[in-house]
Amino acid sequence: MPEWSAPPKIAEITERRLLDAILDGSFPIDSKLPPERELAGMLGVTRPTLREALQRLSREGWLEIHHGKQTRVKNYWQEGNLLILNYLVHNLQAQPPSFVPNLLEVRATLAPVFTRLAFSREPDQVYAHLAQMQDLPDCAELFAAADLELQRVLSILSGNPVYTLLFNSFGELYQVMAPLYFASGFARNRSRRFYLELYEAAGRQDVAAGEALTRVMMLESIEIWNNLKKERGQEV
Repeated sequence: MPEWSAPPKIAEITERRLLDAILDGSFPIDSKLPPERELAGMLGVTRPTLREALQRLSREGWLEIHHGKQTRVKNYWQEGNLLILNYLVHNLQAQPPSFVPNLLEVRATLAPVFTRLAFSREPDQVYAHLAQMQDLPDCAELFAAADLELQRVLSILSGNPVYTLLFNSFGELYQVMAPLYFASGFARNRSRRFYLELYEAAGRQDVAAGEALTRVMMLESIEIWNNLKKERGQEV
């Protein structure tokens, strides 16, 4: 039997329409939404339906609601939370041009730390995993999958599950972007050298080298990504 998903509720549709209006600047950051009666009329929904949608957006960090006052659109970049980050990760059309480089900067901060911890706690497992990566076929999709799995494994072996949860939250976007990154032969060759150097450092159980190599690679990956976007005529 096929699995049928229930059609979206009117409140969910209303929530998405309001969210689209926030992200496209129709209701810009720090602006006040129209009064409830007016906004419900604009959207063609009842006021209870509108209230349900507004409450959901408030819980997710997009809106500030105070009884007796107009609802304010939050500065979600400064007042938001991981729910907003999760939404942006899963909705490519909502991402500003700098979103992926910004995520890569976060990875450049986190990855060296969880790599150091993994090298310290589970050097044999790190070494065994890297050994499997030394003969990767020259294929963008396979490089993307292997790179994602390496970072996931290192985050797990770090012993701090929060690193893994954070990394997993970016996984879907990574699966979209990584094949574009690894479509570049230069990017594949640079990563292949990184995997070899990291493998050798793991064999020596050189924790400091593992951390340093990862930091350099993460920073270089930002530069490579930005250069690739420029070559393709896209804003970064």
